[in-house]
Amino acid sequence: MTFLTVLDGAQGIGGNKIHVEEKGKGLFLDFGKNFGKYGMYFEEFLKNRDLRGIHDLMYLGLIPKLNIYRKDLVPSDLRVDSFPAPDVAAVLVSHAHVDHTGNIGLLDLGIPVVASPLSLAIMKGMQDSGVSSVDTETSYASPRLPLDESGLMLRADKKIPHTCRESICTTRPRDELVAFLSSRPGQEGPGAKKFEPAPCRSLDNVALPFAVTPYEVDHSIVGATAYILRGDTTIAYTGDIRLHGRLGEKTRDFVHHAKDASVLIIEGTRAGPRERSAAVTSEQTVYETCLADAEDQEGLIIADFSPRNFERMDTFSRIAQETGRTLVVTAKDLYLLHALGCADGTCRYQGLGVYAELADIRKRKWETEVVMGKASHQYISHKELRNYPEEYIACFSFFDIRHLLDIRPESGLYIYSACEAFSEEMEIDFRRLWQWIRRFGLEARGFAIRDDGSPEFDFRYHASGHASADDLAWIIDQADPDVLVPVHTENHRWFAENFGGVRIVQDGERLTI
Repeated sequence: MTFLTVLDGAQGIGGNKIHVEEKGKGLFLDFGKNFGKYGMYFEEFLKNRDLRGIHDLMYLGLIPKLNIYRKDLVPSDLRVDSFPAPDVAAVLVSHAHVDHTGNIGLLDLGIPVVASPLSLAIMKGMQDSGVSSVDTETSYASPRLPLDESGLMLRADKKIPHTCRESICTTRPRDELVAFLSSRPGQEGPGAKKFEPAPCRSLDNVALPFAVTPYEVDHSIVGATAYILRGDTTIAYTGDIRLHGRLGEKTRDFVHHAKDASVLIIEGTRAGPRERSAAVTSEQTVYETCLADAEDQEGLIIADFSPRNFERMDTFSRIAQETGRTLVVTAKDLYLLHALGCADGTCRYQGLGVYAELADIRKRKWETEVVMGKASHQYISHKELRNYPEEYIACFSFFDIRHLLDIRPESGLYIYSACEAFSEEMEIDFRRLWQWIRRFGLEARGFAIRDDGSPEFDFRYHASGHASADDLAWIIDQADPDVLVPVHTENHRWFAENFGGVRIVQDGERLTI
């Protein structure tokens, strides 16, 4: 008998936490951060308190009430012993977006992570180069100790080494990846916090409660993986998936093998009426649209897209070459490209420029030791961008827009090439972005602000990372499961009206299959 519990991600987009179990042994399919739920209580300047460990998250219902979390994150006034403690042999990670990985750092460090080499590299690279908090400790943790005798507040101790979580690669890991996962920039410095590595093994050498077969699939981030789990019941899990990207055939191969599955757990981000979602923008269309704009532009070009959409970075790299420009990325972007190279041996940063941000970077050991060590000659200052704007395309997201205060372009083009706004907070951000664009006299492409203050988007500038309704229907028809469990969607009705065997579940609901 197989049990399936969607602890999160059942009733919205993101935050997947799906537990599958047989004979008392189980696995998690992703363990992501639910931004929709977080946004009900927190925003940029109002966050959960690190000093209180998991207290705030559990009290507000932002993580499941389970006894599977790191003991060093449990303050004295939080009782978790009475909560269920399901068996978790590992977390199978579909891809390295935070809405699928962002709560892994809270889990007991004895729970390993199964992921593709590229996903492991991205998760570690993001943590190295990001802001440290309990929410970001996906690959390694900074163990906490009580601040005082009350045990109400918890604080990391520099004397206790960073402790790694075991990594299980879906393929045999390269030595360079193992070395990358086993160290941290700056760890050898005087007084630096040390680093305690954990094993990095291949999935072939690990016994799990289910026979797990990974399949590379197409998504807007490299390393995306779907899984088929074989036990008493065979379960196929898509993660986030699409057919219209460069790896569409990989997705089709997974669907072919998923025909053996009795249960299909499928994302439904774009599920809905076919007349609204049938049209699909391909990456080739994005390339052609943005290239036409770039060819007509004499000033600085700014390309705004998701920092982990490396396919989009490749698109703008092609555009830069076609127009005789240099693509300029942030130091964090280049560090992530370095991480990917450790995973697959591909150098992705040759010919790129690195923006020399006006900031005190002495504490950014990932930049001073790695980025500068590998690409010091590729740094480009704000003065270069100001004086020779026609020679560059700068990859800046909304949170990099402040660099314009140093570059001070007199004209140019801002190309927004990412997803549309799907929340009120995002709409506010777009209104802010519009003010920056107008302030510096830039032309905007990809979005505009209507007279009523709401943003509108030109979908030629972005290829979605998710399957359209038509493609979802094709996947389901081809797989033909006995039981269909839609997750990561706001439109369960579409599934129920169009397919048989649909199980619409609530967060925390346990299915017997």
